[in-house]
Amino acid sequence: FAELHAAVPGLPLASSRVLPGIVLRRDFAAYCPTDGELRALLVAEPLRPALTAPGVEFVVDSEGQYQASLRWIAKRTEALMKHLQSNNVKLLLSSVKQEEVVIYYAKLYGVSVVECLSSEEMALISEITGVSPYMPFGDNMDREITETALVTFCQPLLLVSKRCVHLGFASVCAFQPHCLILCGPVDGVNEQHAAALQEAFTMLQQLFKTVDR
Repeated sequence: FAELHAAVPGLPLASSRVLPGIVLRRDFAAYCPTDGELRALLVAEPLRPALTAPGVEFVVDSEGQYQASLRWIAKRTEALMKHLQSNNVKLLLSSVKQEEVVIYYAKLYGVSVVECLSSEEMALISEITGVSPYMPFGDNMDREITETALVTFCQPLLLVSKRCVHLGFASVCAFQPHCLILCGPVDGVNEQHAAALQEAFTMLQQLFKTVDR
């Protein structure tokens, strides 16, 4: 329930509504508008490539080596974004904050980015779509990307002064997510209404629970 409702203070209760899909309460780190369906990729690690393996020290002896390292990182990141573009990936949903070089090349190649998703949000999206986070820097970065989720719409949503991300997914299960936009004059009233609704949904779950006879 926590991931499927958004409390909006400062509006009358009558402004409450139900929206298809899910609402992520954060703004796009990069937004590239696109029409129709698109492919999304879940990532759980920084997409900026590391210069060394974990636990290995990397020593730079000169400014020239440092600049060469930055060029290698930029080239590698650009290659990854080209690879995503060639696989029709237009949206990255990341549980971590991505570096500026990743955001730069994402915008350059028309890939929208949403960062800092919670573990609960990532788990919900995985449940809806049936996909797991992608590992970009394995032995073969050029392999075809199959771990993509079909997104039916992807757009900004303004809730009073809060910029959010509104997404619709093609669900692989019977669960078709909808998000409750719960409005009220102040936070306290919204919290009371949210708690009451959650209790009502819990009661309905118990009421319609299958009983083995």
